[in-house]
Amino acid sequence: MGAVKEEDLPYYSYDDYALWEGDWELIHGVPYVMAPAPMIKHQAISNKIAWHLHELLQECKTCQALLPVDWKIDNHTIVEPDNLIICHEPQNEAYITQAPTVIFEILSKSTAHKDKNLKYSLYEKEGVDYYIIVDPTESIAKIYKLHEGRYIKVCDTHNECVDFELDECEFLFDFGKIW
Repeated sequence: MGAVKEEDLPYYSYDDYALWEGDWELIHGVPYVMAPAPMIKHQAISNKIAWHLHELLQECKTCQALLPVDWKIDNHTIVEPDNLIICHEPQNEAYITQAPTVIFEILSKSTAHKDKNLKYSLYEKEGVDYYIIVDPTESIAKIYKLHEGRYIKVCDTHNECVDFELDECEFLFDFGKIW
């Protein structure tokens, strides 16, 4: 008996994904369960990020902060970032199809490897301008900015303010407010 071949593995599409119960992500046709529900600290940090982004983007007519929403990249890849900023008008009420400008992913034991590797590569490839990996255990946020198609690390921060320059607006995010 030989090793499992890639062509023998199940491969799913958005039509399959839409029928599943619970929280899932689908990346390159491979399902990833989003369980168990995020821990209280994870949810508290996400809520603080959302509130801070809401305050910072109030004057911007184009950009808006969102909590988890499906991003349908293609028929075989649907992800649900923890916090995101979009600087476009969504074309669909069920999900977004255009890349967010900023994504925050808050690490948990069950998602850390996927967030640091698979999603990092996916977001880089799809042209997400800023990717922030938030580690609630270490109280550190790693900020990456897309430059010529590749992410470069801007900084690791605990409580510093970091300037984000978007096409339509600019804001100073105080990471000390999220812990």
